[in-house]
Amino acid sequence: MSLEISKVTANIGARVSGVDISKPLDEEQVTAIREALNVHKALAFDDVHLDDEGQQAFARRFGDLTTAHPTVAAVDGAPNVLPVDSERGRANHWHTDVTFVLNPPQASTLRSITIPPYGGETLIASSAAAYRDLPAPLRALADTLWAEHTNDYDYAVPDEQIDEEQAAQRARFTSIKFRTAHPVVRVHPLTGERGLFIGGFAQRIVGLSVGESRKLLDLFQSYVTRPENILRWRWSPNQLVLFDNRITQHYAIDNYDGRPRRLHRVTVAGDVPVGIEGKESYSIEGDASHYTSVAG
Repeated sequence: MSLEISKVTANIGARVSGVDISKPLDEEQVTAIREALNVHKALAFDDVHLDDEGQQAFARRFGDLTTAHPTVAAVDGAPNVLPVDSERGRANHWHTDVTFVLNPPQASTLRSITIPPYGGETLIASSAAAYRDLPAPLRALADTLWAEHTNDYDYAVPDEQIDEEQAAQRARFTSIKFRTAHPVVRVHPLTGERGLFIGGFAQRIVGLSVGESRKLLDLFQSYVTRPENILRWRWSPNQLVLFDNRITQHYAIDNYDGRPRRLHRVTVAGDVPVGIEGKESYSIEGDASHYTSVAG
């Protein structure tokens, strides 16, 4: 097998070459890609020449697919494909995909469709490196905490800056309200690594006030977003990035002057997160069974 892995940064990211992911992968190739994902957290594939069907076939090698999103519309005729389109809103906030449901996706794939002539990078951060960076007292505190994640809040724009179209987008995003409690420190089911499982949908620490929660979440988040823990991915045509949604966060930079930018996202169904004491996440509000199965 000629698959080659080239690190992009010390803490996160690698380029994969020597494999054509537009063709069916054998078990050895899938195992090698999975092992590389466990180590590097985010993998980039160049010159992939995939369509929506091919992207779904690739992602399906790693597990059952979710539908596009619990509340946001899919690409026409492709219910598992989410258009990440600058004209439909911009995810310029740090987040892990869909953490407001009980079992968020285990992995996400993003494929470049329309790339602006400049800007439009995706930042991907290692929450495992962030956890390792915590001083011992903060790590001990984080180990004990749980956070409530929800889609029912404005994560991008203040009310006074919302126009009619943005208000409609927000209404769609919150058309089903979800609240789920997850451990602040999640244990990765394949590697046993610990990572900070927070991000933009984490709104409150269980047992604390909103104000107290914000201070603690901001403190922990500052370790996730250290430059040393971030891959800054500059998109090119015909690229696909696969990242481990269980132990990363990402952020789409809005730095391209409103030029068209479109990616397609396909996500792989995940397991229910587990904290360091073995306790599983629990749902408070919202049923996501229409969106995802639970990975075994």
